[in-house]
Amino acid sequence: MGDVAMTVPVLKAFSLQYPEVKITVVSRPFFQPFFEDIENVTFFAIDLKERHKGFLGLIRLFSDLRKLHIDAVADLHNVLRSKVVRTLFALTGKKVAATDKGRKEKKALTKLANKTISPTQSMFDRHGKTFEKLGFPLNLDHPIFPKKALLSEEIIAITGNKDKNWIGIAPFAQYETKVYPIDLMQEVIDELAKNTSVKVFLFGGGNEEIKKLNQLKNNHENVMVVAGKIKFQQELDLIANLNLMLSMDSGNAHIAAMLGVKVITLWGATHPFAGFKPFHQPDDFCITSDREQYPFLPTSVYGNKKVEGYENAMRSILPETVVNKINSVL
Repeated sequence: MGDVAMTVPVLKAFSLQYPEVKITVVSRPFFQPFFEDIENVTFFAIDLKERHKGFLGLIRLFSDLRKLHIDAVADLHNVLRSKVVRTLFALTGKKVAATDKGRKEKKALTKLANKTISPTQSMFDRHGKTFEKLGFPLNLDHPIFPKKALLSEEIIAITGNKDKNWIGIAPFAQYETKVYPIDLMQEVIDELAKNTSVKVFLFGGGNEEIKKLNQLKNNHENVMVVAGKIKFQQELDLIANLNLMLSMDSGNAHIAAMLGVKVITLWGATHPFAGFKPFHQPDDFCITSDREQYPFLPTSVYGNKKVEGYENAMRSILPETVVNKINSVL
């Protein structure tokens, strides 16, 4: 989800800077709402369960896309499936380009010895370079974000009218090494809830996460679990109306950022220098684990690698540090 969300600001910039060019985004149907407000963008929903499943399915996908009279292909995912499709287009004489994910630089950043800590190119700039290869240089320095979504009566019935600062908290991530310890997050939420001028919304998905979110709510009247209560499009509308999102290094951070919301992120095994800092967010909105205590950090690009002795790295981020940052941003 985060990978897809990170393409949105780039495509938004492309649409504004090249309004005469039509873009077709090819992705899973679930992600279509991400792109609905971008001019000149149409969405092609890939059917990975039936029509476009397997190698023959990719041939059918290529055939389906050819009917759209595609002139060039920008492969922003650069995985086996997308490589096959772009290669088929290249064989028919179409211009293609793929995003260089910078694996060599990221490997150097996460190695455990002789490490050099310096920022690698952001994924947004990498996607921009992909379009530049196709003859469309982009300027990402002055983004225009969508207007705040109008909340439906159905959502307002759950959230209430907005008469306070709204804070979103997305406390989970795909990998454990990127998740702030639940007891420390409880301290953050308990402290925020003392401020009656804020309302906190807890985001997540799945039964296990919802159980944990209900525990984090801790009977606070101004803390609300929205996971499982609203549809995905409604969730996007709610996020667009937040004053601030607190997230792990996860998809929710990138969703909030693409909507122009201020995003504070917490980093464990991963690090913003790997190029995944949310779009157009200040560096000091990224709160990282203490490298003096844990000098091998970052130990992973995506959080899928564990290093012995680093299980508690995120405990070096104090709850008061998080709360103070939120209050200062608000």
